[in-house]
Amino acid sequence: MAKHDAELSQLFHAFADPTRRAMLTRLADGPATVTDLAGPTGLRLPTVMRHLDVLEEAGLIATSKDGRVRTCALVPEALLPARTWLDEQRAIWEARLDRLDAFVMNVMKERGQ
Repeated sequence: MAKHDAELSQLFHAFADPTRRAMLTRLADGPATVTDLAGPTGLRLPTVMRHLDVLEEAGLIATSKDGRVRTCALVPEALLPARTWLDEQRAIWEARLDRLDAFVMNVMKERGQ
């Protein structure tokens, strides 16, 4: 994997803001209008739209417009690159911790003899 993956960076940028994470959590329950998503935030509509733009640019949501109503829906498969990266990191750190454990156990065993 490249040291700098633009897609992954966009995803983590989108995850970095608590308002956007709350919107994603809400959208996990099903599609919602922009007004529904804006309500709990207490933010003005232009600010909410900027948050939604970040989520859409990252591929995490898709929007559709019916008349004057814009509806947002979660795109679950967009989470896959982040999950893959996190799984890779977990495997690396678990292997490191296993080696550390083996080393400590070996040192303790040598000192015990």
